[in-house]
Amino acid sequence: MSDLLKITDLAVDFDTTYGKLHAVRGVSIDIAEGESVGIVGESGSGKTVFSRATMGLLRGSSVHRTGQILFEGTEISSLDSKQIREYWGTKIAMIFQDPMTALNPVRRIGAQMSESLIKRLGMSKSEAKDRAIELLTLVKLPEPELALEKYAHQLSGGMRQRVMIAMAIACNPKMLFADEPTTALDVTVQAQVLELLADLRKELGMAMVIITHDLGVVAGYTDRIAVMYGGEIVELASTTDLFTDTKMPYTEALIKSIPRVDRKRGSELSSIEGMPPDPTSNRASCGFADRCPYAVQKCRDEHPQLVDAGNGHSYRCFFPIGGK
Repeated sequence: MSDLLKITDLAVDFDTTYGKLHAVRGVSIDIAEGESVGIVGESGSGKTVFSRATMGLLRGSSVHRTGQILFEGTEISSLDSKQIREYWGTKIAMIFQDPMTALNPVRRIGAQMSESLIKRLGMSKSEAKDRAIELLTLVKLPEPELALEKYAHQLSGGMRQRVMIAMAIACNPKMLFADEPTTALDVTVQAQVLELLADLRKELGMAMVIITHDLGVVAGYTDRIAVMYGGEIVELASTTDLFTDTKMPYTEALIKSIPRVDRKRGSELSSIEGMPPDPTSNRASCGFADRCPYAVQKCRDEHPQLVDAGNGHSYRCFFPIGGK
């Protein structure tokens, strides 16, 4: 498979009253056509900023973005607002984290879905309505014709998420970013949404990036997983290798924190002690050193670089689990 998206040394800083905030620090990753990749990390790890910066959604004088973003071989990181809009929807799309705030509360679902179809694909109103019904049927929303006449608050959380997915795939994008697509949904609906995304990816042949804080969410739905911490990728591997040959202590801690049905009743859930590193600091140490049970003085004095372990597996640690 050829690379659809190639990101090299992407960094994103924000000007704040507390100083320069380093949200993403030199991230490099390639994503192939039709591939499914998980971006995992706790809140503040930089995963959402990474995805929005890739799409060109972060604009303004307080945002500073460096690095190279190639989409189908074209440099898109330097495009202006008008030029990047040509990519949104038709080439690259996003399912936003909270559909209740992403959907317009004072416009009916049908009007919101038709807008992009009319503007981006040149459809008539009747054609756009037919396509909207087709899309809602594709995402398995019951009674799609009635749903078009409703407002966002009249739909359940799972139904709103399906509407967001339908809007994201409306113009047949080649790549889909799903930012926390199962947040605030109950476990049964979460599984339905993830299965739906997996089915759509196969049916439409699009690449997909699932952004989440929960490794369990992406375990069965991705080809590779990139673990982010403190704005950096700290481990990148195939999904199988990440779970069976974990190298980075932070990844190990995330895996241990996943609730398991085989735990003894009454046993404590595993958690990661401490707090993430200050994003305004220009740290010279390992960002995970203060929370890592294996850290030594070298980890606090030097910043580890990504190490290639072979077979597409890389990690950022001086003393990887299990040795090199």
